[in-house]
Amino acid sequence: MLCALALASMSAAAATGWQVHDDEGRLISLPASPQRIVSLSPGATAMLFAAGGGARVVGTPDFSVEPAAAAGITRIGDSHGFDLERILALHPDLVVAWTGAFSAAQLLPFERAGLPVYRHRLVRLDDLPIALRRLGALLGTPAIANPAAAALGARIAALRARYRRSEKPRLLLQVWDRPVYTLGGEQLISDAIEACGYRNLYGELRDAAPAVSLESIAARDPDVILALPADERSGREWLRQWRAYPGLSAVRHGRLYAFVDARLSRLGPEAVTATEALCAQLAAGATRAPAAIAPAGAAGN
Repeated sequence: MLCALALASMSAAAATGWQVHDDEGRLISLPASPQRIVSLSPGATAMLFAAGGGARVVGTPDFSVEPAAAAGITRIGDSHGFDLERILALHPDLVVAWTGAFSAAQLLPFERAGLPVYRHRLVRLDDLPIALRRLGALLGTPAIANPAAAALGARIAALRARYRRSEKPRLLLQVWDRPVYTLGGEQLISDAIEACGYRNLYGELRDAAPAVSLESIAARDPDVILALPADERSGREWLRQWRAYPGLSAVRHGRLYAFVDARLSRLGPEAVTATEALCAQLAAGATRAPAAIAPAGAAGN
């Protein structure tokens, strides 16, 4: 009897295969846990490594540098254009795509080629440990993924507790200068500043990175301006440009900051480390006495 039950259980498992839900709640059915995975985003690559599946990633985008071991993986292009032929030549049994960068139409070529697509999605810091546990279920590595997720969750909770305050200063996130581009509320970076005790000036916007006018910024009058440039030189220049608007509270009180850390936008586990650094920088700036801001073009600028 026991033998018959065991055989029946094995047959049912074989018929069912490997089934998991992705971050969008879609059921992914595979013959077995995936062994050859192509990642379409640097963050997804980092998350797969953290979940214990780094050795299974056979293809990754050009800018995957986290963790260091990702440097040795075959490059398959970037979000501006992936090499489908190269991807197919890698014989993947799964593609992992961050849906913040791809529309359903952009994923169609992979699905038409017969590749199952696992949709990876992160909007808030708290999504990181949740997504990590799901990847552990996908890979069959919960013994690695679950402790890593718990550790991330504890660090995020500690950040929120440390920097919690009843009145959050209004902060303008700047990701480009001419025109000024900001970030809407459905972005992980927006949640990161919330964890640091600030409120996104344009948090109600659903667009990922909308352009905003100087008139709109002046009307909302941010308490803090945070530039998120690609390099420190650009950061200094962006902050210098704001000095031409001393009527803004952030400018008048010297609450202008630049933060350069690509980990914050890669959307991997190291985004938590970057958020910790960001919170510390903002807290240090808030404790300093307000600095007088010289007008743009003044001597020494």
